[in-house]
Amino acid sequence: ITSHSNRYSCQIQDTSSASVQYAVSLFPVMNFKKFSLAMISSRASVSQDVKRIARIIESPECKSILVLTGAGISCASGIPDFRSPGGMYDTLKPDLITATSSQRKLMEMDPSFVVEKSMFFQNAFPYLEVRRPFILGTQELKWKATIAHRFIELLHTKTAKLTRHYTQNIDGLISQCAELPSKKTVDVHGTTCEVCCENCGADVDFSDFCNEVRSKIKDIYRQDNNAPTESSPIQCKACRKATVKPKTVLFGSCLPDEFFSCCQQDLENADLLIVAGTSLVVSPANSLVYNVNENCKRVVVNTEKVGEELGIVYNGDETNRDIFAQGSCDEIFLELADALGWMDELQLAVEKLPKPSRDLLEMKIESKTKLEQGHGGK
Repeated sequence: ITSHSNRYSCQIQDTSSASVQYAVSLFPVMNFKKFSLAMISSRASVSQDVKRIARIIESPECKSILVLTGAGISCASGIPDFRSPGGMYDTLKPDLITATSSQRKLMEMDPSFVVEKSMFFQNAFPYLEVRRPFILGTQELKWKATIAHRFIELLHTKTAKLTRHYTQNIDGLISQCAELPSKKTVDVHGTTCEVCCENCGADVDFSDFCNEVRSKIKDIYRQDNNAPTESSPIQCKACRKATVKPKTVLFGSCLPDEFFSCCQQDLENADLLIVAGTSLVVSPANSLVYNVNENCKRVVVNTEKVGEELGIVYNGDETNRDIFAQGSCDEIFLELADALGWMDELQLAVEKLPKPSRDLLEMKIESKTKLEQGHGGK
């Protein structure tokens, strides 16, 4: 136990009940002591789960690993969340959007009409105006890949066992992980990093598209003083329709063929499925959970239990195929990287991480250094 600036931290190597109770007894504040046993016991349980996951990854029997990710792996990047309270849909103001009165009423009833296929073909401005800062921020590399993204990259480079990473995110942050081949990732719901015409399918240069968004699409958030006051169409040079947008899947559209073909190839032979930062409520992406073979181990990395209705069992039994590592994605994957001996490789990316991820990694390094120095002095 170390004390600094009236804050206390505890490193427990022996997680037996007696050791945990002894560690808690050393804290001088009785009220803190009252609540610490459950807290530390919970973290000790997570530590055991992480060690079990590490053993599975290192096992020679584990040859094929799949990863399914959601918005939770990008939280530390600070990227806007469209669906959660306070997100873009929650704070949407249709009266500011270039649209007819009937279209605004639809968006008032359900903000997801902004990304609905029939709406887009009638009027592309709601999509482009709502997503303008996200599109331009992506071009400017405003958001950085997190520890969770870097762990997926290491899973490939360190083990060669990563068969596929299925991501439901459209942020394209995984593309910043240069050592992860693009063929290893399936963008289930598309990506903002690539652009095409929704009408004819013609590809459009991303930089050229962003330049048009910057000069032709108004800023409903009033953050860009150089934005035009009114939006004007961005036309496809091939078909002349105003239907150019990032390659994200609109509501009412089909998922990419790649998703279904890769599932057909990957699921039968998977030995481990890691599910991270997703509520598992969106189909068909959540079908991976119940379509992997019955011998495939399933790991859930999340702040809360998800997927019980899909057959995931949370009983803590070591014989169970399902393992729950409770915590933020960055926290759990950092612990897992440590358990696997990958900290040196993770440190190489420290300057490329967003600040919350970088702070977390640096705290972990400092904690490990102090612990090692303490052991060396004995």
